[in-house]
Amino acid sequence: MTPLVEPFVVAVPDATIARIRQRVAEFDWAGVPDAGGWSAGISLSDMRRLTRYWLDRYDWRDAEAKLNRFPQYRARVDGEEIHFYHIRATVAKRRLLILTHGWPGSVFEFLGLIEQLAALGVDLLVPSLPGYGFSAIPRHPIGPRRIAALWRMLAIDFLGYGDVVAQGGDWGATVSAWLAYDHPDICAGLHLNMVLVQAADAKPESEEERLFASRMKPVMVREGGYAAIQRTRPQTLGFALSDSPVGMAAWIAEKFAMWSDLPMCDGAPNLWARYTEEQLLTNIMIYLVTRTATSAGWLYKGRYDEESLAFPCGGRVTVPTAVAAFPEPQFAPPPRSLVEKSYDLVKWTAMPRGGHFAALEEPASLQADIAEFLAMLPSPSH
Repeated sequence: MTPLVEPFVVAVPDATIARIRQRVAEFDWAGVPDAGGWSAGISLSDMRRLTRYWLDRYDWRDAEAKLNRFPQYRARVDGEEIHFYHIRATVAKRRLLILTHGWPGSVFEFLGLIEQLAALGVDLLVPSLPGYGFSAIPRHPIGPRRIAALWRMLAIDFLGYGDVVAQGGDWGATVSAWLAYDHPDICAGLHLNMVLVQAADAKPESEEERLFASRMKPVMVREGGYAAIQRTRPQTLGFALSDSPVGMAAWIAEKFAMWSDLPMCDGAPNLWARYTEEQLLTNIMIYLVTRTATSAGWLYKGRYDEESLAFPCGGRVTVPTAVAAFPEPQFAPPPRSLVEKSYDLVKWTAMPRGGHFAALEEPASLQADIAEFLAMLPSPSH
């Protein structure tokens, strides 16, 4: 008997929207003095701009209609309730491309790519991570290796595929890497726009690799505070983020500014040069309307709990792998030679621009690179 897959439509109650709006309107701005622009986090002026738009112009119902453009479903996969988009290709070849988002992103990132990728002749699966968006909150924190196993079950047991290609950045890159490592029997290819998992013994050896490693140490000190608290105290942080929509917006919008390839002005990132208020708020609202501000942070703890920080010593992804190396200003891509120690790298593209949120920042470049990689793979045998 085929496991049950139920259609799903985003339909947030009016009371939920009204509650969020009221909390935004009531925010005590006097309690947040100006530290001096972006010198200590997101600037007061940028948050003022975002919240003014939120109260005066933003319409969740318009965003909801856009989220409902493509067919969505929910299924209980090994005890976890998973939300996902499933789109049949315009020219079906029965290969499934799985697009996985990260934090602080959502399935919203991929909506602008769906039609173009489906036109390539692949079916698409775009799931919400457990504890994110319209997927249910897991019973306890789980990690990316467990999620990779859930994606396999969803694709093979629920949707009937035998041949998948995994793609992602951020947590999506980590989940996709474990899917390729643990399940090469069903994974025909791996496409990453970030490389976050390597073999435990893949150490820097060349001058370029050692220079990269030394440059990353101060970056992690400067930029890694969010991950440290979400790894060790996600529950404590969750009380604040769940109570304050403006606080959640600041926590997320800062990362979109710092991790994107944006023009700088007097040392401050121009957030509005690449993103609209509409885009940022829709992504933020997905966390708020689903009450997943706390559970989204659980994934950081789950990764450490399941000890999925690296492939085992000598471990290697054996399926064909492509990397779209976007020059993110903070977490720059590792050297190709370092990646080759842990992956069967068949394609490497040094992108001229773009950062952490490639699907939103440079959708055409990402789509083209995925298309080129898919064309390199043998056709499905079934």
